[in-house]
Amino acid sequence: MTTAPSATMLETILLDRNSEHVATITLNRPKVLNALNAQLITELRTTLEELDNDEQIRAIVITGSGDRAFAAGADIGELNAIHDALEGAEKARIGQGLTLCIERMRTPVIMAINGFALGGGCELAMAGDIRIASENAKFGQPEVNLGLIPGYGGTQRTTRLVGKGFAMFLCLSGDTIDAQTALQLGLVERVVSHGDLLVAALKLAETIASKAPLAIQACKRVINQGAELPLSDALSLEALTFGTLVTTQDFKEGTSAFLEKRAANWKAK
Repeated sequence: MTTAPSATMLETILLDRNSEHVATITLNRPKVLNALNAQLITELRTTLEELDNDEQIRAIVITGSGDRAFAAGADIGELNAIHDALEGAEKARIGQGLTLCIERMRTPVIMAINGFALGGGCELAMAGDIRIASENAKFGQPEVNLGLIPGYGGTQRTTRLVGKGFAMFLCLSGDTIDAQTALQLGLVERVVSHGDLLVAALKLAETIASKAPLAIQACKRVINQGAELPLSDALSLEALTFGTLVTTQDFKEGTSAFLEKRAANWKAK
């Protein structure tokens, strides 16, 4: 089992083990509204990968430090220092690598979005499995104001989450939308008061962590992979995965616990 890095090794994020099975990562550059610089992206991806290899961790919450922002975007100073097209494409691929890492992890990731989630911050939020926003959250893809397009997956995930038309609106106008609009569009799953945000996210994380681990991992994998497949292929994937889970110890334990009217003791086997 691999353990997550010590908090003393991290400079741009904070890591907390909230319970045996849940961890919280806080983006921690509040003076620049938690802008995503290269160091933060590296530390975040490394920490996520190590948590994903920790068999005790069953759910992860990501949020931003301070009251003003989840992440207000990429670090503009770093973007301004890009010299050529190859360097620019590599910068985008690094950001895309982080968002793909989140989607491909076995562990569910809940985004607790406080304040601004703009540009790269919105793209990071969209890579999460479930998004809970505080009532003061703001979302947008303002890259056109810098002479750019979204580069960390924003053109593609926005389209998949809210449809082509509204993806065009966000990416072409650079406008921001509030939390209730994001909820109506399906960009987030819940909106709560600012004071209740982390409590709500951790409660959901603990609920997920209490379920059969192999089944949770399989749900995430099948939903993500199936979304990119024709329906017939996706249904085949679902059936095969269902059949595999029937052979696990956790399936036997879960059905026995139900019949015996007791709590299940999951072994992730």
